[in-house]
Amino acid sequence: MPSETVSASNTLDLDALARETYSAVYSDVCDAIGKRFQTLKPGARHVAGPDGVLIGHARTAISMPVTEVPERPYGGEIDFVDSLGEGDLVVLDCSRAPAAAWGELFSAASAGRGARGALIDGLTRDVAKINELDRFPVFARGARPTDALGRVAIREWDVPVCVYGLTVFPGDLVVCDSDGVTIVPRKHIPEVVPRALKKASIESEARNLLLDGGYLRDVWENYRVL
Repeated sequence: MPSETVSASNTLDLDALARETYSAVYSDVCDAIGKRFQTLKPGARHVAGPDGVLIGHARTAISMPVTEVPERPYGGEIDFVDSLGEGDLVVLDCSRAPAAAWGELFSAASAGRGARGALIDGLTRDVAKINELDRFPVFARGARPTDALGRVAIREWDVPVCVYGLTVFPGDLVVCDSDGVTIVPRKHIPEVVPRALKKASIESEARNLLLDGGYLRDVWENYRVL
């Protein structure tokens, strides 16, 4: 494991992890330690922002349906986004109403505070504008121009949330990419991350052997990966 990726204080180099690992290796390692249900159900897809692996620590929130404009418009959204910090990854449950719970300015504000991206069980909007930011990936069910104001509002944050069939807790490690999403429970991060790095390295060696004409049976016997 590269020493710069995980320090002695367990502070993760999330940029390095995004370069070196991906959702499938975390899923495999979670399987190996007995956490066999750590991937989200299909539905979350990359909608806006830079493509590739998005990885960060869950900052959870719940956006609930409302029937009128709150006395303080966007109050919960403002307080939540302004509380974000380095390494945070927004995990937002907005599954109860078909309005866009996220957009360009929330993304810009989050990126400016050091947050890495957003995973939304629901919809976003301003896709082209978020793409122009080129620094804040958003995974969601899709996009819709319908504004959240008077339709949904963030009421709770830093609480467990259920997104795409799995409960995510604040501080869990969230790994999103083109395969889907794996959630590493917070208490297992120190064990799982080094093993994921090692597995990614082994799979790279195995791939190179196969490309050089090696046999799949030999890769299995030597590396125990497929």
